[in-house]
Amino acid sequence: MSSNYIRNFYEGCVKPPTVMGQFHTLFFGSVRTFFLGVLGFAVYGNEALHFSCDPDKREVNLFCYNQFRPVTPQVFWALQLVIVLAPGAIFHLYAACKDISHECILQKPASTVIYILSILLRISLEVIAFWLQIHLFGFQVKPLFLCDARSLGEKNNIIKCMVPEHFEKTIFLISMYTFTVITMVLCAAEVFEIIFRRLCHLNHQ
Repeated sequence: MSSNYIRNFYEGCVKPPTVMGQFHTLFFGSVRTFFLGVLGFAVYGNEALHFSCDPDKREVNLFCYNQFRPVTPQVFWALQLVIVLAPGAIFHLYAACKDISHECILQKPASTVIYILSILLRISLEVIAFWLQIHLFGFQVKPLFLCDARSLGEKNNIIKCMVPEHFEKTIFLISMYTFTVITMVLCAAEVFEIIFRRLCHLNHQ
């Protein structure tokens, strides 16, 4: 019995019951994760080490970097991936506990409604993450950051800091926004696909 739970949960997560869901899994699980894991580390991996201010002191650099990056982009996007995947994983766990195979998810009205709700929750989480990303990072990384250093007791209250590889970071930011939009479009398309398939099923009855 437990092996059926594991198999149904694994099949549901790896192969969702819709074509758009499978595209979403491929895009979200492969392309987006690879982009963040490999290129994200290359772009942001040594940012704190190369972040320099005037005066170039270690404590000043660390203080201003923490002001510049209250949340590191890698951590934010990793949390976004985990949180957005959670509704789908919870649904497939529910389906596995109810012994519903992924082929039968759309054949049961109750499971279909719950599955659609999990997709809508996924879209809502992506929208929230999109808004937070705008609030935290904006759309452009500027080469110069003005740090408020009054609490450090420096002569100058405003310290100029150089942001390394700002152009690459801007491109990466736009890419992550694009990925979020594509994911939301795929989720919305999956909802329409489910509704279309249900209508076709009812018409054939």
